[in-house]
Amino acid sequence: MATNRVLGPLTKGLPGFGTIVHRGRKSGKTYRTPVNVFRAGDGFVVALTYGPQADWVRNVLAAGGCGIETRGRVVETTRPRLVHDEKRTSMPAGVRQVLSVIGVTDFLFLDRVS
Repeated sequence: MATNRVLGPLTKGLPGFGTIVHRGRKSGKTYRTPVNVFRAGDGFVVALTYGPQADWVRNVLAAGGCGIETRGRVVETTRPRLVHDEKRTSMPAGVRQVLSVIGVTDFLFLDRVS
């Protein structure tokens, strides 16, 4: 996807961005997907800008977790769960407004592996 090639290198330094490191369900190939990611308690929440049926989301759900590269390191996660939230309560206020404009109402929550 073109956005991956453009955003990929930028996600390492931009606040609110990160890279999901996941393995394909069928291919077994490792993929890197840039996302909007924020801290949520002891874990993370990812805004599903391409919806909950995106291949990378399905890969993470099937695997039971993924790596999230943020701030120069990869954090392993577990217990992925989809949450539909029309009020976008898990997002920072400014981000909430942008996501509202583009119609994002689905999120992926992940716990940090202890």
